[in-house]
Order: sequence, then structure tokens, then C-alpha cells
Amino acid sequence: MDVGFLLQNFLLYAVIPAWLCAGLADWACHRASAIESTSGTKESLLHIAQQTEVGIPLLAVLFFEINALVVATMIVGLVLHQATAIWDVRWANSTRTVGPVEQHIHSVLEMAPVMVFAGFAILAWQAVLDLLNGRLSLALAPKEQPLSVGYLTVLLLAVGAMGVVPYGEELLRCLRVSRSRSM
Repeated sequence: MDVGFLLQNFLLYAVIPAWLCAGLADWACHRASAIESTSGTKESLLHIAQQTEVGIPLLAVLFFEINALVVATMIVGLVLHQATAIWDVRWANSTRTVGPVEQHIHSVLEMAPVMVFAGFAILAWQAVLDLLNGRLSLALAPKEQPLSVGYLTVLLLAVGAMGVVPYGEELLRCLRVSRSRSM
């Protein structure tokens, strides 16, 4: 059996789903600790920023051939995500208690994108070499062997149900409390 096939399936069917589950668990921790009454809208916006910072490169990996541009997008997304994660934790710790369960969930949320992007970079090593050698192609080409429509559909629905909807709800909850305090 091809190691590349095994690595891709490990990323698609184990790491990415675990990442989504950790994101939902983190939202549940925020809800249980009532962040709308403590760290509020600022923390919620930091969560949405982090999702965007890794979401854009993940979409590129899922839909396009991985070339130097996609690798560069993954690197920029990871750097921004890690910087925002530090900002998020610093803000959260200054305004509320972040318990041990939530801290462990954060460990998964910090490492999952690293694992996913590193794994896909290994699978497309020539693109990494092209980037390192300054051969940055700015063309995005659809995958020659696209992921199955079924997988992509289920994944995008899961992203919506486990990421977009809960964190949208969190932001609305924070905004509602913020508005009620300013009246």
C-alpha cells in the first residue's frame, strides 16, 4: 500500500475530523464559562480570525493542486493562526479562567493545522522545493484527482455545523451582552 495514500487518508479521515471536534469542544467550553460576560466580543472575533487564517489554506489544499502558492498560503496561514492563538489565550487568561480541559483542547487546535499542512506539504514536496527555490507559480489549478464529492460535501457540512454555526452563535451572544451593557 502506498504511504502517500495512507498519509492523505490519515489527514482527511482522522486529523481533520479530530480538529473539527476539538473546535466544537472549545466552543462548548466558551459557552459553559459564559465568555459573553467576561472576555466577550474580542475573544469571539479572535476565534473567527483563527478559523479564517487556517480555513482559507485548508480550502486551497482541498480543491487545488498543491503548488508553491498553496504552500506559501499554508505557511502564512499557520504563522497568522499561531500569532492570533497567542493573542487569544493572553486575552482570555486576563479576563476569565481558562480551565485545564480547555487548555488541552487548545493544544489540539494549535497542532492540528500544523499536522494537516505539514502532511499535505510532504505529499507535495516538489511544491515546497519550488517555493524554497523561488519558483512561485501564481496559478491555481483544480486538483487533477479531486477529492470525492461525498467527502467534500460531508466535510463542508461538518465545518458549517461544528465551526461556522457555533462560533457565529458565540459572536451573536457576545454582541447581545455587549449591547445590553452599553444601554
